[in-house]
Amino acid sequence: MNGNQIEGLIGMLATLGILVLLVLPSALGVLRDRRIDRQLRQARQPGAHTAPAPEARPRRRRHGAARPA
Repeated sequence: MNGNQIEGLIGMLATLGILVLLVLPSALGVLRDRRIDRQLRQARQPGAHTAPAPEARPRRRRHGAARPA
């Protein structure tokens, strides 16, 4: 490979990288919308409204670096 081919390769990779950066947010948004649509369809189906199972013991939230006494 000579210098011109390397410059061409770097330019092509840079262009593809920019393209990915521009397309990625849109693709993630489409996937998120499809997930939400699927959840809405499942919620509309009969029998989908069941009570959640109770937890065995309640969870405690710890904030910061708190340690049990």
